Amino acid sequence: MQTYLLALNPTDSVSEGFLPAARRLGLHVTLLTDQPEAHRARHPDVEVLACDVRDHHAVISAISERTRSETGRAPAAVFSNSDHLQTQTALAADYFGLPGKSWHTTLRTKDKALMRRHLAAAGADTVRSAELAPGQDPTGTLGGVPFPCVVKPREGVASEDVFCVGNAEELARRCDEIRARRPGAALVVEEYLKGELHTLETLGDGERLHVLGGFRTELSPLPYFIEERMSFVASRPPSVEDQVLRQLGALGVGFGACHTEFVVDDGRVRLIEVNYRAIGDQCDLLLAELLGIPLFEHVLRTHLGEALPADLGARTDGVARLDYPCADRAGTLAAAPGPADLTVGDVKLTYRPVRKVGERLELHHTNRDFLGIVRAVGRQQESVDRVVAGFLARQSWEITP
Repeated sequence: MQTYLLALNPTDSVSEGFLPAARRLGLHVTLLTDQPEAHRARHPDVEVLACDVRDHHAVISAISERTRSETGRAPAAVFSNSDHLQTQTALAADYFGLPGKSWHTTLRTKDKALMRRHLAAAGADTVRSAELAPGQDPTGTLGGVPFPCVVKPREGVASEDVFCVGNAEELARRCDEIRARRPGAALVVEEYLKGELHTLETLGDGERLHVLGGFRTELSPLPYFIEERMSFVASRPPSVEDQVLRQLGALGVGFGACHTEFVVDDGRVRLIEVNYRAIGDQCDLLLAELLGIPLFEHVLRTHLGEALPADLGARTDGVARLDYPCADRAGTLAAAPGPADLTVGDVKLTYRPVRKVGERLELHHTNRDFLGIVRAVGRQQESVDRVVAGFLARQSWEITP
């Protein structure tokens, strides 16, 4: 079956997760991307076509032309795991009459201002927020948003250009910084939501929604929001999980994978953002291993129109943790550990570098500062923590000016 996969830059989720899963399912994958050379270098055995994947017209045209020239190869699925391409993918799938996400939902989860307005209108939750048009002066336009507050791109992702600010002067300065890097970008300013940061990972087929568990996230000190450590949490109090699912339901989320970030403050769940795709930064690879399920195959099968089983058969006896060593300054990476696969007792640890020795590093104060990713699974949290801490203590990353 012919499957079209939309992508921007190469990612571990695609390279180590979805492409191998597609091969196991016997799918013929054509990868549409605006970075064809990068994908051809990383995926020499995959058909790669250049396409302006941010434009749904270009995506539909490319698939239509390919279908016309390849008799009998009509698309069976159109899929993406990119935050930035969910709406384009949904529109293309709908055009060709294929299973997929609602473009209304992908748009309202990607656009943080739309998400806040939709949740408030649905009576699901209200967060004090304001949207700033490109170039709009934030002074006097916050509409009751208190300090401290958070400013971020309306359609951003992860920790990119997200700042906590304490006063009007700092807000104006951060807005200028973001706009210098993102000309024409609309921004969102919203109240700072206190509480421990968590994620909920879900998988649905439009009828049935499975909760896969989630992670407790440890962040860098403010004003930045860099994810430094993730610890798997198999389940949460029903009241917490129900609140998250209720808000996801209000947004219309329920098809394929979804990665939701939220905080809990005095029992009240507040959504931070909803990423309508599988969790990244190798957390998805860890989930598949920890739960012992064909996670990536399940996601692809939903896009092929197959129903999920009532019981995924996920294991419930595992614990896990991921650590992200980060650059603390700009410079050249002069020395760094290589890949590692270790087994210590019942703990299995994997380390993969993110940056290459000799590479020039700029300091972003975001997840782009990751030097590598450590992931470990086991049966006892104490053992996993001890093995990860011991491994990191033996490693060193040298950054020279």
